[in-house]
Amino acid sequence: MQYNDSGCGLRNLLLTIAYDGKAFHGWQIQQNAYTVQEAFQNALSKIIGSGFDIKGCSRTDSGVHANMYCVSLKTTHKIPPQRLKAALNRWLPLSVAVLDCIEVPPDFHARYSCKSKEYIYKIWNSEVRNPFLDGYALHYRYNIDENLLNKAAQAYVGRHDFTSFCTRDTREKGDFTRNVKAFSVTRDGDMVVMRVEADGFLYNMVRIMVGTLLRIQQGKIPPDGIPSIIEKEDRQFAGPTAPACGLYLNQVNYE
Repeated sequence: MQYNDSGCGLRNLLLTIAYDGKAFHGWQIQQNAYTVQEAFQNALSKIIGSGFDIKGCSRTDSGVHANMYCVSLKTTHKIPPQRLKAALNRWLPLSVAVLDCIEVPPDFHARYSCKSKEYIYKIWNSEVRNPFLDGYALHYRYNIDENLLNKAAQAYVGRHDFTSFCTRDTREKGDFTRNVKAFSVTRDGDMVVMRVEADGFLYNMVRIMVGTLLRIQQGKIPPDGIPSIIEKEDRQFAGPTAPACGLYLNQVNYE
């Protein structure tokens, strides 16, 4: 997506960052709560001043992490992309890193130009908790049959109304239809990873999907119960919202 414009005036930059969400109350600026956007804007203002506008690719909740998060930045400052990357990594807290910075077309938008996103959810499936994963994976001490859950999760795939898998608030209005392109449940030793790609996600959608699969594991929802829950379009029939600690925005796709 590299773009070169030798002209002067307003520039549009795409910055790819990663962050540990444990100490943050999500991405978006909030009153009386420290967010990734606040940390990013504070660092940016030390480098280019106050004349900029940034847009994030997604909302993330408190405690959610990002292996890849994208920010579009509009500014008239002439700093080269690689110098901006280096300068931001000097001023940002250690929990946030800029991975890349490139010029993009004027109409590029970190959120609205996105074609799909992929989230992963990590579950430490062992009787004994792992102290190094506190805040970075859900500790679930009971048996998980990843093959059972992987088969059940295929019912998520496709274009559906995901009202049953959404926390309703002022964030969510209008169409609740999303196209889930893939969902997998895999195991590597004691780590179980749930991976989902879609053209978009509703508020708490992935965490409710995970909570519903865990209810299937517990025998509280039948293995073939997801289609019925989707059809009901009613939040009360799905499982609980899984904790934020295991959730990572993993990939943002623009092409």
